[in-house]
Amino acid sequence: MAENFDLVIIGGGPGGYICGIRAAQLGMRVACVEKRGSLGGTCLNVGCIPSKALLHASELYAHSAGLAAYGVKTGKVSLDLPAMMEHKNKTVSDLTKGVEFLFKKNKVTYIAGAARLTGQGQIEVRLNEGGAQVLNAVHIVIATGSEPVSLPGIEIDEERIVSSTGALALKQVPKHLLVVGGGVIGLELGSVWARLGANVTVVEFLDHIIPGADRDVGKNFQRVLKKQGMDFRLSTKVTGIDKTGKGLKISIEAAAGGAPEMMEADVALIAIGRKPYTDDLGLELAGVATDRGQIVTDPHYRTNVEGVYAIGDVIAGPMLAHKAEDEGVALAELLAGKAGHVNYGVIPSVIYTSPEVAWVGKTEEQLKTDGVVYKAGKFPFAANARARVAGDTEGFVKVLADAATDRVLGVHMIGPDAGNMIGEAALAMEFGASSEDIARTCHAHPTLSESLKEAALAIDNRTLNS
Repeated sequence: MAENFDLVIIGGGPGGYICGIRAAQLGMRVACVEKRGSLGGTCLNVGCIPSKALLHASELYAHSAGLAAYGVKTGKVSLDLPAMMEHKNKTVSDLTKGVEFLFKKNKVTYIAGAARLTGQGQIEVRLNEGGAQVLNAVHIVIATGSEPVSLPGIEIDEERIVSSTGALALKQVPKHLLVVGGGVIGLELGSVWARLGANVTVVEFLDHIIPGADRDVGKNFQRVLKKQGMDFRLSTKVTGIDKTGKGLKISIEAAAGGAPEMMEADVALIAIGRKPYTDDLGLELAGVATDRGQIVTDPHYRTNVEGVYAIGDVIAGPMLAHKAEDEGVALAELLAGKAGHVNYGVIPSVIYTSPEVAWVGKTEEQLKTDGVVYKAGKFPFAANARARVAGDTEGFVKVLADAATDRVLGVHMIGPDAGNMIGEAALAMEFGASSEDIARTCHAHPTLSESLKEAALAIDNRTLNS
């Protein structure tokens, strides 16, 4: 017999589970269907959280070699990779159980299985434990996230040719790791294994890394990563990988075409991007419109089919967990008759390497393309007292403001704790702040966040500490 709900969400990742909790708080009867067998989606299980666990652990390992300069003698430091992986796994397990607890607390029904649209307001779930269950819902939300993209003719086996999933679970440190793709995922995981002793080569099709980020930041970021031992082959493409031998033989050539070269590696990480996961959801049967793999929605996340909505990585916009979460909250509130909204102009991005990279709003390149007249203010962490105390002085903060109104249009950082610092910039932009507003806000001394104030002061060439 079918069970009735106000809202059924397909997918238990950040967008889906947050949407479910908020809808339940607003009085709806909610179910969330997730086939993985654990909640949290890619982000919690094989993405954001395990990668940050390894980034943090590997950073501690790398920094331990320099502790003597601070008067801390540690003796010989060695790597225990199984223990590092166990820490990662326990963190993931604890957090997935935490989401289950939140479902129980908020009375959200969790159903482990694969869901498929079968009719107007109806879903069939193939249960993980066997059998099937039919759900009726007034509203259905598709929040199934995304999956890694591979290269034509190259099969990911998650052992020697890996996606981000396999790169999080290598059983030993590779001697040579080839990273295909100079975006966020490739650089984060490449830096993990570089810190642990691998030789890392990044092959990127474009002539620069981190596409979409401010070019000034990208150039400095590449310089820092090269100092840390990572090699880069830009304007280069991978055309094939032969894994018949003991090692991998990788064919590369210039992006524009040319004579092929051969490289050898122990492991190849394919990190060229992700695509919406919409397989076997019954979208065609239900008549849900898609465009280049993405589900088409209006500004209120409605598809062309009455009662069916979509959020997160399956729709347009950056594939970021916090973007999906905000969409989940906005949709739940819209369904409850409230004014749900997401300001897509102030969604921050962060790369959790060391130093971190973070940005929000427009880049200089985007402003130039749009014909916007702007001013730029820049301040180096080398002139920040807290950064100097910590010996962590790579990078800078840059503020971009409208030349006529002084409204902040973008903030870009490379440096220590940039991922946390970008929150202040996002808040300032959310409230339409000017660079003068940031410059006149009292910041505690000595803190890293003073660099944002100084960059705002630099808009009018009046920095105080550089």
